[in-house]
Amino acid sequence: MEQSKILPLRLEDELQRSFIAYSMAVIINRALPDVRDGLKPVHRRILYAMSELGLTPDKPYRKCARICGDVLGKYHPHGDSAVYDALVRMAQDFSIRYMLVEGQGNFGSVDGDSAAAMRYTEARMSRMATELLADIEKNTVDFVPNFDGTEKQPSVMPSRYPNLLVNGSGGIAVGMATNIPPHNLGEVIDATVCLIDDPETTVEQLMAYVPAPDFPTGALILGYNGARHAYRTGRGRIVMRARTEIETMENGRNRILVRELPYQVNKARLIEKIAELVGNKRLEGISDIRDESDREGMRVVIELKRDANPQVVLNMLFRHTQMQETFGANLLALVDGEPRVLNLREILVHYLAHQKEVLTRRTRFDLEKAEAEAHIQQGLLMALDHLDEIIALIRASQTAQQAREGLCETFGFSEKQAQAILDLQLRRLTGLERARVEERYAELCRAIAYYNSLLADEALLMGVIREEMLALRAKYADDRRSEVVPLPDEIDMADLIDEEDVVITMTNFGYLKRLPEETYRAQRRGGRGVAAMATREEDFVTNLFVSNTHQDIFFFTNRGRAFRLKGYEIPEAGRQARGTAAVNLLPLAGDEKITAAFPIPKELEEANLVMATRNGIIKKTPLSAFANMRKSGLKALSFRRVGDPLGEVEEQGLAAGQALVGGQVDEDTDETVDLTGQIGDELVRVQLTSGEDELILGTRNGQSIRFSERDIRVMGRIAAGVRAIDLAPGDTVVDCEVVNPQAQVLVLSELGYGKRSEIQDYRSQSRAGKGIFTLQVTEKTGALAGLKVVQGDEDIMIISDEGTIIRTAVSDIRVIGRNTQGVRLMRLPEGARVVRIAVVAHAEPVDEDAEAMEMEGRAGGVETVEVSDDAEMGKVIGNAEASGRVETSDDAETNEAAGSAAVTDTVDTIGDADTVE
Repeated sequence: MEQSKILPLRLEDELQRSFIAYSMAVIINRALPDVRDGLKPVHRRILYAMSELGLTPDKPYRKCARICGDVLGKYHPHGDSAVYDALVRMAQDFSIRYMLVEGQGNFGSVDGDSAAAMRYTEARMSRMATELLADIEKNTVDFVPNFDGTEKQPSVMPSRYPNLLVNGSGGIAVGMATNIPPHNLGEVIDATVCLIDDPETTVEQLMAYVPAPDFPTGALILGYNGARHAYRTGRGRIVMRARTEIETMENGRNRILVRELPYQVNKARLIEKIAELVGNKRLEGISDIRDESDREGMRVVIELKRDANPQVVLNMLFRHTQMQETFGANLLALVDGEPRVLNLREILVHYLAHQKEVLTRRTRFDLEKAEAEAHIQQGLLMALDHLDEIIALIRASQTAQQAREGLCETFGFSEKQAQAILDLQLRRLTGLERARVEERYAELCRAIAYYNSLLADEALLMGVIREEMLALRAKYADDRRSEVVPLPDEIDMADLIDEEDVVITMTNFGYLKRLPEETYRAQRRGGRGVAAMATREEDFVTNLFVSNTHQDIFFFTNRGRAFRLKGYEIPEAGRQARGTAAVNLLPLAGDEKITAAFPIPKELEEANLVMATRNGIIKKTPLSAFANMRKSGLKALSFRRVGDPLGEVEEQGLAAGQALVGGQVDEDTDETVDLTGQIGDELVRVQLTSGEDELILGTRNGQSIRFSERDIRVMGRIAAGVRAIDLAPGDTVVDCEVVNPQAQVLVLSELGYGKRSEIQDYRSQSRAGKGIFTLQVTEKTGALAGLKVVQGDEDIMIISDEGTIIRTAVSDIRVIGRNTQGVRLMRLPEGARVVRIAVVAHAEPVDEDAEAMEMEGRAGGVETVEVSDDAEMGKVIGNAEASGRVETSDDAETNEAAGSAAVTDTVDTIGDADTVE
């Protein structure tokens, strides 16, 4: 007797495997809609089965039992109640914004009454449903086998309009749920057309067309912020409120009339709840409540007592009942079979990509059909030209097969043409019929040329989509039902702030301010600059960048947390003002400070944040991981420190049991990153990347390394990262940049020496190498302060630790070898150091001569007179100020400034700095 084959399995492994399979089946095949057509599988199968039954709007209704039977037997092997409930919902005008099924019979009510049994009700497709299936017979979508392989069903509908937004969707899967509100068809089509006209349209611009959802039950939407947050991030809370009126009755008492209820609120249960609250004495002032709704519309009457304040009672109703309800929007849908939370723009982008594919496939289908018919018409024309010979050949043939072969051999017809000639009716031999054949052939040639032009020109293709959507809008669009009521405390500050470019500065002690960009004028190389801000004696500027008042600015701290502010949220201050402490703008901890800050472009698709730390660790995280930024910030990365407890290591993504013995386990290769003897790590640079970029890092000792971003795997938001460069003892990373193959590398030392080098001088290496020289670090140059990738047509702003900034054109900086010291870019007082460089747009320099010197900072500060830098000699006799500096003009022989007192100020003669190679 053969022994039975029993495989030993761990119970937890089998449960995990089975539950994951079940979860994915629920997520993909039942609970979530597809972003392309906005339908779940059950809805898609119902509509396709009705289409196969011929239940179009111009045909009679058919019993719902017949429809459900077809769906169950052919496509949907689940319970009949699941199919019928889905069909009923598509026929309820209070559940779906644009009904996809026209029902006849009892299909339920807003009071929660259930529909009659499927054997009593009848249904057919609505006109809006036919637009979802338009051109499905033209091979516009893929068909897949049904559950038993006996039938074919569409994997997605062609969907002539963005049904996911128009009708919304709701579903609970395993570990996730979707709740997409319905919208107005006209508004959604307008937004889609806008995106076709300008593919760079932002979410903010699209919200001008789609301001808020449009619920089938109407009612009021309180404020725009909830909807706007949902459109930006994919999640938001939309507050709905019943539409009410306060009316005075004949007896002098007041009553409240409820005309519309929030979406998905059961009217009968609401009335019961109000009656219960009145009975429990939780609601005062109500004497009677009754439902007077009829076919003309909803009317719930709440009569008040004589001494009751109607507005107070109404506010209590909003607070304690579903007369005010919240819709928790969660824009979760399937994209290429994977669940994703999408913003408004992403939904429309995916829909347009689907439409482009549908129209391309439809055009190819029509092209093939036109070419096949043109081939037949061409054969008929040839036959009419040799009519007598063909007739003789056919009469001489014994069989149809012999005649067909004779036509092909004698006249060169194809088999299809020969068969069409044999099928030709005698009446087609008249002269009039010949003219019709010629006309049809010419018409087909024009159609073929048009189809080929569509396939060759994407702009023309998108134009057809645009025209078809506008035609559909004219046919089906209606007025908005839900009224948006702006809230007085919801004024968007962005609407009150002019959009302008600004310069954001940040100091070592975390003081922030913004200034108009034109505050800093361009100067010649070697100048001393202007004072950017008056800081505390031990404070200095550490960061400077150009942003916009409406742009998002990300801040990263030394503890690995991320924050976000709008440009206008950073207070504006004078050029020499210290600014506002960051702790007054961001919820920073006591030992936390900002170490990286940069503006985020308004629209970025599939961007990554690459974070580099001082100890040479690098990490790549999708920008989308920071979409739902909280006011309290988000954890951006976990730092690796020697001696961390195992629990902290597990939080960083390391497996239990990987102990830290004198180092850290690298997440990518399981190598040990030796941090022994190094101080605690911190963030030094964050970059936005596309996923295919190269990165270059510079270190304090003048080393650099260039490697591909693909060497860094994508990690979660709180992961620790992998090693970027093998640092020498005592060395640290000072900068990280994205490589541009057509650009150059600009480096600057702490003592003001800098240079440009060709990017080709920096060969691409593997991550975690020791790197190559980028600057000869000597006592004259000081350590490396910054490394930037530049095009050559920008300006750079050089910031010293005494708060002085100089703006210089990059083109004025010489291009020299990689392993050199560079030229002097900024003269610094003794003890001063360069702490940062920033690349900004180019501005024409202001030339000043000795006759038009501009004296700045007379009020007790340093007096700086700025002129250009190539003078052979400069001679200054100062005035009675504390400490003046005069820089002489370009190409001047002698510049002399006379003062009223006999105090001689410092004289600087600045010429071209020598190049040290």
